[in-house]
Amino acid sequence: MNKVVYDQEMLGLMALFEKVTHANLKDCFYFKDKVVFLVDEGEIGRALGKDKANVARLEKLMSKRFKITEYSSIMTKFVINIMAPLRIIEIKEELGVVTVSGPDEKTRGLMIGSKAQNLREYEKIVQKYFPELKEIKVI
Repeated sequence: MNKVVYDQEMLGLMALFEKVTHANLKDCFYFKDKVVFLVDEGEIGRALGKDKANVARLEKLMSKRFKITEYSSIMTKFVINIMAPLRIIEIKEELGVVTVSGPDEKTRGLMIGSKAQNLREYEKIVQKYFPELKEIKVI
C-alpha cells in the first residue's frame, strides 16, 4: 500500500475540520479547486452539524472551498457519495467496471468533464479504497 504524505497546510485543515466537527476524518485530499473531507461511515450528520452549522463555521475559518463526503464500504455507494451533488439515476458494477447514468446531458457532461478529466479523477479516488475498480463509465 502506498504511503500517504500530507503537507503542513493539509494537516492544518484536517485538524481544524476535526476540531470544529468532532467527526472522524478518514482522509482529506484535493479535487479540482476544492478540499474534500472524507468522513467515516455514519459520520456525515456529525460533520455537517445541526442545520449545517459546522459547514458555516468552517466557511468562516477556511479560505478554501471544500466538500464534505461520506465513505462507504460499498463501492457503488461510495461512487454516488463522491460524485454528489450530481444526481445519479442508475449505477451498476460488473467485473470492476462501474456504470453510472445521469438524468440529463448536462449532468453527464459534468460527470465526465473536459477530456474525461473529472471521470479519471473520480476513478483515482475510488481506486484508493477499492483497488478492484477498473473504470467508471457514464452512459
